[in-house]
Amino acid sequence: MPGKASKDFLTRSLPTVLPAEIEDHEFDEIIDVRAPAEFMDDHVPGAINLPVLDDDQRSEVGRVYKQVSPFEARRMGAGLVSSNIAAHLRKHFRDKQVNYRPLVYCWRGGQRSSSMATVLSEVGWRVHLIDGGYRAYRKYISNCLESIFDKITCFRVIAGLTGAGKTLLLKRLDEAGYQVIDLEGLACHRGSALGEDPERGQPSQKRFETLLFRQFSGMDYSRPIYVESESSRVGRVQVPASMWALMKEAPVIELDVPLEARARYLLGEYGHFTGSPELLLKKMDPILPMHSTDVVDQWSESIRKGDFMAFVTSILKHHYDPAYLRSRKKTYKLPLVSLSIDQVGCESVDKVMNQILNLEQDSKFDR
Repeated sequence: MPGKASKDFLTRSLPTVLPAEIEDHEFDEIIDVRAPAEFMDDHVPGAINLPVLDDDQRSEVGRVYKQVSPFEARRMGAGLVSSNIAAHLRKHFRDKQVNYRPLVYCWRGGQRSSSMATVLSEVGWRVHLIDGGYRAYRKYISNCLESIFDKITCFRVIAGLTGAGKTLLLKRLDEAGYQVIDLEGLACHRGSALGEDPERGQPSQKRFETLLFRQFSGMDYSRPIYVESESSRVGRVQVPASMWALMKEAPVIELDVPLEARARYLLGEYGHFTGSPELLLKKMDPILPMHSTDVVDQWSESIRKGDFMAFVTSILKHHYDPAYLRSRKKTYKLPLVSLSIDQVGCESVDKVMNQILNLEQDSKFDR
């Protein structure tokens, strides 16, 4: 087929790098030429998006390919791609120097990336393509994650009822230089019915795994890695099965915090709800059928009165605490150690952190 042969010739005439080699080359820029929606779904870390077809154009070319003919689609696509590349040359590339070295990729290293790379190469820049495009990079990430999980020997699960300060403890451990995987931070979700981040949407599953890979990269897999006692799903994203299996077998460190102290801490963490009772009531819809009319009426009344301390205390007692205890019993091992604090704050959490580190030094988790 002439079209395929031409495409293969263009690709073969340009230098390529494997996904594993990207960081070794120190490219000036990594350019993702896919449509913006593809880029948002996931991309190579550090990449910028210079689409050769935008979302609407890509959709229209695909429609013409299926409903009219491949030839008409290629003719339409060639015009759009040429116009978009010209626009990028006038704007993004106008100040690039002669020694500029970009890395370019599309979905599978085909026509979109080779079109951009060929034009840039003709200008005189040293352009490389990712061998196999984003699809090859995605496979590389999946394989690397599985390899990492095979090497990890020291997961530590931080457990505790909702509001016990698990995330704060992970943050303090991270700031102190210890190895931490913050699943909720990567997933942009606190893992509960009210856990959605109002300022950031959740990443796609692909993006979540790319971010997870980046956080694991460079860690010493023989040393402790601390992680929170999440469910297998954090909002809409899934914890990789191999990682989930490791978490279920890991030693558990439990934080024991009184109910009122947890409620006070949560009131400070969920200010976006206390400032918008209507949003809070709406977000509660999925859990209301699980409870009696009396309990639901009590919650609604407390919210409307602005008595959020009463509401948080009640929802912890009737919903979150029982749900957490059921899940923990089915999922994780019994706590190897339980550490008590009277209130959740940096000072008290730092004391707990020091207790954990003392236990690590005494090899308590290896027995």
